[in-house]
Amino acid sequence: MTYTTHDTVTDERTDLLEALAKQRYFLRFTTRDLTDEQAGQRTTVSELCLGGLIKHVTSAERNWADFIRNGPTAMPDFTAMTEADFARRADEFRMLPGETLSGVLAEYAEVARRTDELVAALPDLNAAHPLPKAPWFEADAQWSARRTLLHITAETAQHAGHADIIREALDGAKSMG
Repeated sequence: MTYTTHDTVTDERTDLLEALAKQRYFLRFTTRDLTDEQAGQRTTVSELCLGGLIKHVTSAERNWADFIRNGPTAMPDFTAMTEADFARRADEFRMLPGETLSGVLAEYAEVARRTDELVAALPDLNAAHPLPKAPWFEADAQWSARRTLLHITAETAQHAGHADIIREALDGAKSMG
């Protein structure tokens, strides 16, 4: 499927990747000129920090891209997770000792590159898999590759908004406005 806008013809994959790239940019932009210490600093009552948000979005994008390739077996069975599993998952949301902002951003860039390559190479955006088992997913639902990419974009945008609030509370800098 192709679309024409302002004398430019784009295909659906290009549109999906451009939308995702824009949200990735806004998320990364919130970390501009920060030290590692600032990237790990909590600035609200939330446990979230900027470096942790980047780590979480990286992990989520990696997992959802694996879901597109391999189906629900690529994802954790959230219904069987233990307290220790949830504690490890919570580490996604904070900068751990030895982690650097540059390292977190480099990992995010690598995952983004691999996702972009996957989207370009997919034979069919309609190919679907059943969702993994989780209390927040509708039972027996399936998502196409397209729907999964839209979810990755929405999650990235949501967390870019969180990051903007955290950054403004940190030092007054804003992504927009």
